[in-house]
Amino acid sequence: MQATIKTIIMKTTYIPLFTSIILLILGFSNARAQTCRVAAGLSSDGMQTFKEVFEYDFVEVKPTFPGGNEAFLDYINKNRQYPADAYTQGIEGRVTCSFVVNADGNISHIRVIKGSHKSLNMEAIRLLAEMPSWQPGRHSTQCVPVRVVHSIPFRK
Repeated sequence: MQATIKTIIMKTTYIPLFTSIILLILGFSNARAQTCRVAAGLSSDGMQTFKEVFEYDFVEVKPTFPGGNEAFLDYINKNRQYPADAYTQGIEGRVTCSFVVNADGNISHIRVIKGSHKSLNMEAIRLLAEMPSWQPGRHSTQCVPVRVVHSIPFRK
Protein backbone atom coordinates (compact mmCIF):
# COMPACT_ATOMS: atom_id res chain seq x y z
CA MET A 1 0.00 0.00 0.00
CA GLN A 2 2.78 2.43 0.92
CA ALA A 3 4.59 1.65 -2.34
CA THR A 4 1.48 2.65 -4.29
CA ILE A 5 1.11 5.95 -2.40
CA LYS A 6 4.82 6.67 -2.87
CA THR A 7 4.48 5.99 -6.63
CA ILE A 8 1.46 8.30 -6.89
CA ILE A 9 3.29 11.08 -5.04
CA MET A 10 6.33 10.69 -7.30
CA LYS A 11 4.15 10.80 -10.45
CA THR A 12 2.25 13.87 -9.32
CA THR A 13 5.48 15.65 -8.37
CA TYR A 14 7.91 14.71 -11.14
CA ILE A 15 5.70 14.53 -14.24
CA PRO A 16 4.55 18.19 -14.05
CA LEU A 17 8.12 19.25 -13.24
CA PHE A 18 9.51 17.28 -16.19
CA THR A 19 6.80 18.67 -18.51
CA SER A 20 7.56 22.23 -17.39
CA ILE A 21 11.27 21.78 -18.08
CA ILE A 22 10.59 20.41 -21.58
CA LEU A 23 8.23 23.30 -22.40
CA LEU A 24 10.77 25.79 -21.09
CA ILE A 25 13.51 24.31 -23.28
CA LEU A 26 11.24 24.29 -26.35
CA GLY A 27 10.21 27.86 -25.69
CA PHE A 28 13.81 29.06 -25.65
CA SER A 29 14.70 27.10 -28.78
CA ASN A 30 12.05 28.99 -30.79
CA ALA A 31 13.11 32.38 -29.46
CA ARG A 32 15.46 32.97 -32.40
CA ALA A 33 14.21 33.04 -35.96
CA GLN A 34 15.50 30.34 -38.27
CA THR A 35 17.19 31.68 -41.37
CA CYS A 36 18.29 30.19 -44.65
CA ARG A 37 20.51 31.41 -47.45
CA VAL A 38 19.43 31.94 -51.05
CA ALA A 39 21.76 32.66 -53.93
CA ALA A 40 21.90 36.39 -54.64
CA GLY A 41 24.18 36.40 -57.70
CA LEU A 42 27.84 37.15 -58.20
CA SER A 43 29.91 39.84 -56.52
CA SER A 44 32.18 42.22 -58.46
CA ASP A 45 35.07 39.77 -58.03
CA GLY A 46 33.04 36.84 -59.45
CA MET A 47 32.31 35.10 -56.14
CA GLN A 48 28.86 33.67 -55.41
CA THR A 49 26.95 35.82 -52.93
CA PHE A 50 24.05 34.81 -50.72
CA LYS A 51 21.13 36.61 -49.10
CA GLU A 52 20.00 35.51 -45.64
CA VAL A 53 16.22 35.24 -45.38
CA PHE A 54 13.88 34.09 -42.64
CA GLU A 55 11.98 30.86 -43.00
CA TYR A 56 8.25 31.47 -43.38
CA ASP A 57 7.18 29.78 -40.14
CA PHE A 58 9.58 31.62 -37.87
CA VAL A 59 8.80 35.32 -38.31
CA GLU A 60 6.49 37.12 -35.93
CA VAL A 61 4.35 38.61 -38.73
CA LYS A 62 4.17 36.61 -41.95
CA PRO A 63 4.16 38.41 -45.31
CA THR A 64 0.74 38.77 -46.90
CA PHE A 65 -0.58 39.37 -50.40
CA PRO A 66 -2.44 42.69 -50.68
CA GLY A 67 -6.01 41.85 -49.70
CA GLY A 68 -5.15 38.52 -48.08
CA ASN A 69 -5.21 34.90 -49.18
CA GLU A 70 -8.53 35.18 -51.04
CA ALA A 71 -7.14 38.06 -53.09
CA PHE A 72 -4.05 35.95 -53.86
CA LEU A 73 -6.22 33.09 -55.17
CA ASP A 74 -8.29 35.60 -57.15
CA TYR A 75 -5.08 37.03 -58.66
CA ILE A 76 -3.94 33.55 -59.71
CA ASN A 77 -7.31 32.65 -61.25
CA LYS A 78 -7.62 35.93 -63.18
CA ASN A 79 -4.04 36.09 -64.46
CA ARG A 80 -3.11 32.43 -65.05
CA GLN A 81 -2.81 31.62 -68.75
CA TYR A 82 -2.92 27.90 -69.43
CA PRO A 83 -0.13 27.14 -71.93
CA ALA A 84 -1.64 26.02 -75.25
CA ASP A 85 0.69 23.02 -75.71
CA ALA A 86 -0.09 21.65 -72.25
CA TYR A 87 -3.81 22.30 -72.74
CA THR A 88 -4.02 20.45 -76.07
CA GLN A 89 -2.05 17.51 -74.64
CA GLY A 90 -4.36 17.38 -71.60
CA ILE A 91 -1.51 18.01 -69.17
CA GLU A 92 -2.59 19.09 -65.70
CA GLY A 93 -0.63 19.55 -62.53
CA ARG A 94 0.40 21.65 -59.59
CA VAL A 95 3.60 23.70 -59.66
CA THR A 96 5.06 24.38 -56.21
CA CYS A 97 7.32 27.43 -56.10
CA SER A 98 9.30 29.29 -53.49
CA PHE A 99 10.03 32.99 -53.60
CA VAL A 100 11.37 35.68 -51.31
CA VAL A 101 9.23 38.58 -50.15
CA ASN A 102 11.89 41.25 -49.55
CA ALA A 103 11.80 43.81 -46.75
CA ASP A 104 10.26 46.33 -49.20
CA GLY A 105 7.54 43.83 -50.27
CA ASN A 106 8.96 43.10 -53.73
CA ILE A 107 9.24 39.50 -54.94
CA SER A 108 12.56 37.88 -55.88
CA HIS A 109 14.36 34.52 -56.03
CA ILE A 110 11.47 32.60 -57.61
CA ARG A 111 12.26 28.90 -57.87
CA VAL A 112 10.25 25.83 -58.89
CA ILE A 113 10.47 23.32 -56.04
CA LYS A 114 8.25 20.65 -57.57
CA GLY A 115 7.25 21.15 -61.15
CA SER A 116 5.00 19.60 -63.70
CA HIS A 117 5.29 20.15 -67.44
CA LYS A 118 7.94 22.68 -68.54
CA SER A 119 5.39 25.15 -69.94
CA LEU A 120 3.32 24.97 -66.72
CA ASN A 121 6.48 25.67 -64.69
CA MET A 122 7.29 28.70 -66.85
CA GLU A 123 3.74 30.04 -66.50
CA ALA A 124 3.87 29.70 -62.71
CA ILE A 125 7.16 31.65 -62.65
CA ARG A 126 5.68 34.36 -64.90
CA LEU A 127 2.60 34.62 -62.72
CA LEU A 128 4.63 35.02 -59.53
CA ALA A 129 7.09 37.45 -61.11
CA GLU A 130 4.26 39.79 -62.13
CA MET A 131 2.56 39.80 -58.70
CA PRO A 132 2.08 43.14 -56.97
CA SER A 133 4.25 43.88 -53.92
CA TRP A 134 3.29 42.09 -50.72
CA GLN A 135 3.08 43.38 -47.18
CA PRO A 136 6.53 42.35 -45.92
CA GLY A 137 7.11 40.01 -43.02
CA ARG A 138 8.29 41.44 -39.72
CA HIS A 139 10.47 40.08 -36.99
CA SER A 140 11.04 42.09 -33.81
CA THR A 141 9.23 45.11 -35.37
CA GLN A 142 11.69 45.13 -38.30
CA CYS A 143 10.71 44.26 -41.89
CA VAL A 144 12.76 41.27 -43.03
CA PRO A 145 13.06 39.17 -46.22
CA VAL A 146 11.00 35.99 -45.91
CA ARG A 147 10.92 32.85 -48.05
CA VAL A 148 7.38 31.79 -48.97
CA VAL A 149 6.17 28.58 -50.65
CA HIS A 150 2.96 28.42 -52.73
CA SER A 151 1.47 26.07 -55.29
CA ILE A 152 -0.12 27.10 -58.57
CA PRO A 153 -2.72 24.57 -59.82
CA PHE A 154 -3.35 23.93 -63.51
CA ARG A 155 -6.57 22.08 -64.34
CA LYS A 156 -8.54 22.02 -67.58
